[in-house]
Amino acid sequence: MLADEPTLMKNLMSVTLLAIAASTATAGAQSLRGVELGLTGGYAGGLSGEAFVHAPNVVGPVGVKAGVAVARSADAINDSSKDALGTTFADRKTKDGFTESGSQTVISLDGTYSLGEVAPGVDTTLYAGGRYGMFRATETANATSSTAYSSNSFGIGAGVMASYALSGNISLVGDLGVDHFFKSAINVDATNAGTTTTFNYPTSDADYSYNDGRFVRPGTNFKARVGIKATF
Repeated sequence: MLADEPTLMKNLMSVTLLAIAASTATAGAQSLRGVELGLTGGYAGGLSGEAFVHAPNVVGPVGVKAGVAVARSADAINDSSKDALGTTFADRKTKDGFTESGSQTVISLDGTYSLGEVAPGVDTTLYAGGRYGMFRATETANATSSTAYSSNSFGIGAGVMASYALSGNISLVGDLGVDHFFKSAINVDATNAGTTTTFNYPTSDADYSYNDGRFVRPGTNFKARVGIKATF
């Protein structure tokens, strides 16, 4: 993996924003019609929900979609990872009552392309763009001792949305896609007897591999959601 991928992703998102601004300017003073507001739920690294807004016809069939998705991590701490004493987290859970929790928040900005009605009543839209993921996980030993991991990562994603009109401006929508996130620095807040110490591990740090193996977060994330959208 190239070391400058996060920088490349920042540049990609900047270019995407500039392209959107240019497209909007090209559209001139014409008002956007058919703006969609949607809410979907399903699976994306855990139980997941997304709220999105989509302007499908900025320039012809090309549009813009922005969304925010939140997921509860299906597996926040790697069960097979070992602590400094060589004990796996699975054993810590079984023998010592450790618990785990985690969340994933992903902000997306996509360009879209409408394929129109590909089947009777079914409209299909392709999308691709940049991602910014905020990932959190906590392993808890007891009320005063825990370790919290966090990492913010740039990524890219693509997918397809299909919608079926139910009534008026309400449609059923399905979303299948995949996101990929690049490696980034990991922050660790270690709390012992109520006192918290914070550490930062960039990807070049000698201890990055240990924390990377302990903290479960997506590299490549497949997603499948269904929900509804309203068109205005």
